[in-house]
Amino acid sequence: MSQQIPRPGVHSSPDARGGRIVGIDVARALAVFGMFAVHLGVGSIGVFGGDAFGESASETLHQLARGRSSALFAFLAGVSLALMTGRTRPADGMDLQRARARILVRALVLALLGVLLDLTGAPVAVILTYYGGFFLLALPLVRLRAPALGAVAAAVAVAGPAASYAIRDLMGEPAPRAGSIGGIGDFLLTGYYPAAAFMAFVVAGMAVGRLDLAAPRVRAALAAGGAGLVLLGYGGSRLLLYPLGGIDRLVGARVGSEVDVSSVDPALLGSLRADVAAELNDLHGQVPTDTLWYLAVATPHSGTGFEIAGAVGTALLVLVACMAAADIAAAPLYPLAAAGSMALTVYAGHILVIAALGYSLTGAAPFRVEAFVAGALVAATLWRMFLGRGPLERALGAAGDAVAELTVAAGPPGADGTGRRPGG
Repeated sequence: MSQQIPRPGVHSSPDARGGRIVGIDVARALAVFGMFAVHLGVGSIGVFGGDAFGESASETLHQLARGRSSALFAFLAGVSLALMTGRTRPADGMDLQRARARILVRALVLALLGVLLDLTGAPVAVILTYYGGFFLLALPLVRLRAPALGAVAAAVAVAGPAASYAIRDLMGEPAPRAGSIGGIGDFLLTGYYPAAAFMAFVVAGMAVGRLDLAAPRVRAALAAGGAGLVLLGYGGSRLLLYPLGGIDRLVGARVGSEVDVSSVDPALLGSLRADVAAELNDLHGQVPTDTLWYLAVATPHSGTGFEIAGAVGTALLVLVACMAAADIAAAPLYPLAAAGSMALTVYAGHILVIAALGYSLTGAAPFRVEAFVAGALVAATLWRMFLGRGPLERALGAAGDAVAELTVAAGPPGADGTGRRPGG
């Protein structure tokens, strides 16, 4: 996006010229900082650890960030796609061709950048190559309006996890990953961020981006919808797993179908349930295919319909809260908005720093997350104030604009979106 963030003190709502929506940038910064917390490990969170709050607070913060941050990142990518392609009214004609050209360039550059970042050896599941693929899959959808996009997102959320489960059950165990992504199978089904689940986040974001995000009624509806999805996703999963006995079905699948779980000693059964719950909280993109009851879980990176519903609901609540906060306090939130406006630079930068310093999850030290966040905020604020767009965003925008203009130049005479022949 090429629009400008208002200077401190300027109202954040989109104007008639299509300026940046500061609340979206704030939400994007929170998504990236959440990924900082996940990539650096729970032991790197200092403020909420130690004697003041106890280790459980750090664990809770880490658990809240895990899975939901990457889902929010993908959701906001969808919002950006909608903003790039006409906002509330899908673009057409040469405007649509320009937008498609920019999206195609972004997809290819992001995929390449993801591969390069993966080669640094940082212990991070880099999302950017997946991200580029999501952009390509979204291209046929950019002419759709909000209701149709919402229906597509719902269909992906329901059918994607079920199809993934069935196909992976036929495929058997996937080969060990050598990096963040090992091919088309990882991208679609078996990777850290499989399209079978993550395209629901992207398309849901596109649907939201087609709405009038400045309208109070729209924001209220999004907040109510978000709360409902959180209840459906996380609450529905918990209902199925615990009151309705799903966790014992998972225990049975773990210890063997020939074992009658009801006959297991209660103390041992409690331990087995805890072990299964721990395994469910350590998934990496999809659930096992031992029993269909795995599709009832909603833990981070499980890739189920329940996780998708809960994560989309969380993303909606975060977005609405950030837009409201930006309307009230744009100036204090300027550093966050600056970081969010150059999220690609901030994301790539933190991976390069992790690789350069040789950080790993096993060697986590307190306050690393806070140090990374503070460094990103300071650097982004100064860059934004004195240099404007982030360096990677500027390069990506220039490449996209160049290809978009070539698209116009290659079109028929008068097809510049104005109905007039281009001047000499």
